[in-house]
Amino acid sequence: MRDAIRIMGIDPGLRRTGWAVIESLGNTLRFVAAGTVRSDDKCDLPSRLRQLHEGLAEILHSQRPHEAAVEQTFVNKDAVATLKLGQARGAVMLVPALAGLPVAEYAPNAVKKTVIGVGHGEKAQIHMMVKVLMPRATFDTDDAADAIAIAICHAHHRQSAAGRLKALYG
Repeated sequence: MRDAIRIMGIDPGLRRTGWAVIESLGNTLRFVAAGTVRSDDKCDLPSRLRQLHEGLAEILHSQRPHEAAVEQTFVNKDAVATLKLGQARGAVMLVPALAGLPVAEYAPNAVKKTVIGVGHGEKAQIHMMVKVLMPRATFDTDDAADAIAIAICHAHHRQSAAGRLKALYG
């Protein structure tokens, strides 16, 4: 019998980074934990990035995932905000990478399409489907709910990605 794969989903943000851990065994998904790492907006940018990095590192250490999935950054009209989000994303992506975990990236529309069936849904739809797919899931913020959706997306796509890599590289 195969072992369950523990997946950490990460929804990066400078103020709040949502995280979630689920287990995937075949077609079965099980909720493990979710929450939010916050940075202090009164601190300078490097200190805030350190806070996110350290907070996520503690969670990774306690939850021990096998793989991680991160939502890709979307570019908005505010270039400064987009740059700060990119820096936060880099800080949190570094956590699983330093632990030697494979890190997958998913576009927001891919996450929505996987979880709710369409690529342009509202947050309320995502939260509702997360609760349908994982009735025991609890989350303290929208960011944590999004992290669960990212982990679910990775659970659904990881097998096909592994199969494609095996076919290409043997």
